[in-house]
Amino acid sequence: MNRRLVLAAIAVALLASLAGCSMIFGGISDEELDREQEYEDLQESDADVAVDIEDGGLLSGSEFRAVYDLNETEELSLYRSNFYREQALDIHSVRYWYPNGTEVTGSDLDVDQGRSSTEVRVPDGNGTLAFSGDAGSRTFQLPAYVHGSYELTTPEGYRTSNFLFGDVNPGGYEREIVDDQERLVWDNVDSTISLRYYVARDIPIFAGLVGTVVALGGVGIAYYYRKVKQLREQREELGLDVDIEDDSDDGPPGFN
Repeated sequence: MNRRLVLAAIAVALLASLAGCSMIFGGISDEELDREQEYEDLQESDADVAVDIEDGGLLSGSEFRAVYDLNETEELSLYRSNFYREQALDIHSVRYWYPNGTEVTGSDLDVDQGRSSTEVRVPDGNGTLAFSGDAGSRTFQLPAYVHGSYELTTPEGYRTSNFLFGDVNPGGYEREIVDDQERLVWDNVDSTISLRYYVARDIPIFAGLVGTVVALGGVGIAYYYRKVKQLREQREELGLDVDIEDDSDDGPPGFN
């Protein structure tokens, strides 16, 4: 009886693990691939790849939109790297435009998500591909799936220029502010783009806090030294700071 219970428990555990694997590696649903999204503004960019990071709300994380001029590329392998391995990029709102402008949604494309990458195959390598995904929190990383010129726009009010709070890689980019958004442009990118950005209005607040801490620290130090000086003066008035010579080498009194 006990043996049957053990075998039944093992069978249930195996079924649960298989079900979990199928959920993880079951691919991206058609609903996600066809989710509504606007890409017209990014299509107007002169760059081969245009990326826009959108700020998230209190209950939602940041997302990015990206449009790629494929330039004779019929397949993209989408992934992100971490310390251990490459992980498949979760995407949604996939769109593809033929060279003649005809648009199809993601469910009409060959999209296959595995453990380490999401493979997207298009019918014509000279078309345009767009998709959206998770952008992280005040950091962003995206490999150069297509080599060429890149244009990346941060959320409104955010910057990367402060060396303490912001960072951009690779270098060799041009920076400009358009409608309170920072726009970064590279002539050519063949490696991972990564950046750290911050809210511009936070810098004066941080500087004010640092100034306040420094001022309070200065006041505390000044108060400490004043109290030490007062105590020293009081000891001198009471005659407590009289120097006493060391007579240990002359022996005890009365033996000289």
